[in-house]
Amino acid sequence: MAPETEKKLLQGATALACLVPLSMGLQSVVESASVLRGVREPIPIDLDSHFRYLSGLLLGAGLVFLACLPRIERRRPVFLALGAIILVGGLSRLLSLVQNGWPSDGHRFGLVMELAVVPAIVLWQSRVARRFEARAQKS
Repeated sequence: MAPETEKKLLQGATALACLVPLSMGLQSVVESASVLRGVREPIPIDLDSHFRYLSGLLLGAGLVFLACLPRIERRRPVFLALGAIILVGGLSRLLSLVQNGWPSDGHRFGLVMELAVVPAIVLWQSRVARRFEARAQKS
């Protein structure tokens, strides 16, 4: 497969994956912890503050990934940094699963995104970056 074709596929997959942090991050910033099953009003102020902060980080990660799309082959450091942050978050979610049991379907989906999909996209981006670097060195 040509590097340009692989780049386009990576851009599409990354854009699709961005829908998760963009939609859930924005919804959670706006609605706070009430988006979670079983959380009732009034939400304690500290929980609200912390939840909206973390939701803003999720939204921000989605925006940064989205901003990388045009020159995705040159964004390896950004992908590695965001991927590491998201992996740590996924491992933290996994700790919750081990200590407290299985969360709801949405959180299981998040776990798959954090521990499988994002690392796969990060590895794919590194492959595409290496292919473009090798091609540039030949010219």
